[in-house]
Amino acid sequence: MDGSPADPTAPDGRRSAPDGGRYGRDLFDPDQSGEGERIDYGALTYDAMTRTRLEALGVGPGWRCLDVGAGTGTISRWLVDEAGVDEVLAIDRDPRFLHTRPDGRLRAVAADLTDPTLTPGRFDLVHCRFVLMHLPQHAQVLARLADWVAPGGWLVVSDAVDLTTADSPQDAYRRTMAAMWQVLHERIGTDITWVTRYPQLLHDLGLAEVGAELLLPPLTADAPITAFWKSTWHSMRDALEGAGSALEPGELDKALNYLSSPILADLSPGMITAWGRRAQS
Repeated sequence: MDGSPADPTAPDGRRSAPDGGRYGRDLFDPDQSGEGERIDYGALTYDAMTRTRLEALGVGPGWRCLDVGAGTGTISRWLVDEAGVDEVLAIDRDPRFLHTRPDGRLRAVAADLTDPTLTPGRFDLVHCRFVLMHLPQHAQVLARLADWVAPGGWLVVSDAVDLTTADSPQDAYRRTMAAMWQVLHERIGTDITWVTRYPQLLHDLGLAEVGAELLLPPLTADAPITAFWKSTWHSMRDALEGAGSALEPGELDKALNYLSSPILADLSPGMITAWGRRAQS
């Protein structure tokens, strides 16, 4: 959703797929036309909430920021161009969609978040969106992110949460969404069952002023999140309809038609954002 991924499928801090390939490349090839636009649909859905939260935490001039799994760089650019921070380091496993600034205030680095030798430094803000849900070792990586927060700084993490699909009265939509999460888990390792524990996890890491909030975007025919799911399911068609699929023949097309229909009335899977502050030393 973000950035890729932001999204639950974007090129963020990605791990190797079970088949040894690049994370998710068999599902979401970054060389495929339209992949950047697919990621941006998620950013269009969730960026406003992220910006509002970061503003509430006081982000602004004088801050050094780390944007983890930066996707297409929408939050990284906002931090520099509108929030006015001094510096943003954007890291991503595949930074092809990121654009740096000639003044050095926005730098992009190709990095694997699971690499134990990765030591980017300390930052007033560490922001990580739609990344940890894809990592089986999410607890260890979350602890490393907390270590990269400077005294008095903030860790802000966001991931996908699906609290609504199971109650949808639209069978094809409900079953396709469930099949998507199953494929992502099998191919990438995606797991969103733990993300509502973020507040406790941040507290256990010693962070203070912990809080969390949810956004469940409405599915409407012209909404960016609707376009995101449509493009995501198109990209995943082979996996969703392949051998062992949980879907009946033609069920994916029924779900796609529902997302384009005038009777569309559902809540999308959403995003949980949690934050905590490192104590002043």
